[in-house]
Amino acid sequence: MLVVEDIVDTGHTTRFLQSHLARQQPGPSLRLCTLLDKPSRRVVPVTIDYCGFCVPDVFVVGYGIDWNEQYRYLPDVCFLEEHEHAPPRADRGGQG
Repeated sequence: MLVVEDIVDTGHTTRFLQSHLARQQPGPSLRLCTLLDKPSRRVVPVTIDYCGFCVPDVFVVGYGIDWNEQYRYLPDVCFLEEHEHAPPRADRGGQG
């Protein structure tokens, strides 16, 4: 079974999903593929089998990833610069 994620950040969601699926005995293997990985934010260890890109600790948008219902349809993955309309740096729990 292949689990496909948009972004792996802290690892909490990914670890929960992997544990839940493993209990269901999905077959001979359970693999993880992610478009974006933020290893600097990792709190829970996860093994990523296939990774598109590693990104630094910045808020990313575009290519299906949004912020406040905006920027989802950008054709590229972009960094959201901090300004008055951007989320505070400490509030990034939604990714990951």
